Amino acid sequence: MDILIRELYRIYRNHRKVSIDSRTIEKNAIFFALKGENYDGNSFAKNAIAKEATIAVIDDPKYKVDDKYILVRDSLQTLQDLAKYHRQQMDIPFIAISGTNGKTTTKELIKAVLCQKYHTFGTKENLNNHIGVPISILSIPTKAEMAVIEMGANHIGEISLLCNITQPGFGVITNIGKAHLEGFGNIDGVIKAKSELYHFLKSNKGIVFTNHDDKLLMKLSEGNQRITYGSVNSGNYTAIIQNTIPYLGILWKSPDGPIKINTKLFGDYNFYNILAAISIGEFFKVNTDLIKKGIESFSPGNNRSQVINTVSNMIFMDAYNANPTSMELAILQFDKMPAKHKVIIIGDMLELGKESHNEHKKILELIKKLKIDQVILIGEQFKSVLTDEGFIVFNDVDEAKHW
Repeated sequence: MDILIRELYRIYRNHRKVSIDSRTIEKNAIFFALKGENYDGNSFAKNAIAKEATIAVIDDPKYKVDDKYILVRDSLQTLQDLAKYHRQQMDIPFIAISGTNGKTTTKELIKAVLCQKYHTFGTKENLNNHIGVPISILSIPTKAEMAVIEMGANHIGEISLLCNITQPGFGVITNIGKAHLEGFGNIDGVIKAKSELYHFLKSNKGIVFTNHDDKLLMKLSEGNQRITYGSVNSGNYTAIIQNTIPYLGILWKSPDGPIKINTKLFGDYNFYNILAAISIGEFFKVNTDLIKKGIESFSPGNNRSQVINTVSNMIFMDAYNANPTSMELAILQFDKMPAKHKVIIIGDMLELGKESHNEHKKILELIKKLKIDQVILIGEQFKSVLTDEGFIVFNDVDEAKHW
C-alpha cells in the first residue's frame, strides 16, 4: 500500500471524519478537494482549513499553502484508495446491493432485518456512486458488525470499480430494466453493467442472493454460489402475496411455519425486495420473529413506495428518479387501487438518450388503456409526444403549481 495512504489513514483514524463540502465540514475532518463540471474543490480547501479541517487533500499545486495541504495526483482516486484501505481493515460481512429499481428500498429492508441482531451500517440516503460509496465506507463506525452498501451506476465499469473498493462477500441484484440508457447505450449495456457484481462475487468466491422468478437474473448468475428466493416452490426462501391494498402483505414460508407480514410498502413490485431481506436475514441466522419485526417496522421515505393519507385523499407517492420500468410498474399498481376518482401526475424520465421519445410514448399508451379520470404530465419529453389524448401538460413543476 502507498505510503501516502498509510499516512492519511493514520490521520483519519484519529477522528474518522471525511468531507467533500467545505460548507458543512466538521472540525477535525479530512477535506478532499474534488472536481465537478462547474466547480473545483481545490478552490474551497482554504475554507475547509479555516473551519478547522485536519488537512485538505488537493490535486492542484497552486492551492498548497502549508503542511495542512496534502498534494496528490488525483484527489478522487486518493479518496477511493483510502476507503479501500479502510475496508481491508474490517473483518465483517459486506453486502452489496445493485439493480435498476428498488436498490434503496431493498438496502433499507435488509438493514432493518439485520439490525435486529447485529450493529448494521447501511449506505446513507443514496450515496451509491464512485464518490458516495467511498464516503459511506469511511463513515462505518467501529462497532459495526454488518455493512450493507448500495451500488448505483450510469455507465459500464462503475460497479466493477465500486466492488474493487468495497470488496463485498455477498450481493443482491434486485432487477435489470431500462434506466440510464443515455450512459449505457441500450438495455444490453445495462445488463453488462449490472452483471459486474455477479462477476466480482464469482471471481472472489462470494455468495449472491438471486430472485428465482427472474429468468434473466438466474441466467446471469449461473456459475455463482447462490441462494435463491421467490414465490412458493421456486427458491430456497419463499412467500406469496396476500394483499396489496393499500399496503403490501405477504405470507412467508418460514422455518417456523407460515408467517404473515404486514408492510408499510405500496406496490406488489416490492415483494421481491422483501424476500431479499428475508433470505439474507435467514442466512445470517436472525430469528424469524425478528425478521418479521424488522420488515414491519420499516417505513419508506424520500418519495419511494409511500402512502400518504390526507383529509379527503390517499396519495401514492413513488416518484424518486423514475425510469420506464419503475414507472410502468407503479402505474399498473395504482390502477388496481379501488377509488371513485383517480388522478395520475407524472414527470419526465431522464437519461434515456435516443430511447427517450419512444419510452415516454409507451407510458402514455399504457395510461390510455386504463381507467384514469385525470392525467397531468410535467416536462418537455411528455409534451413532445402528446397528441390529443385530453391529458393536461405543463412545461415544468413551477407552471403546474400555479395551475
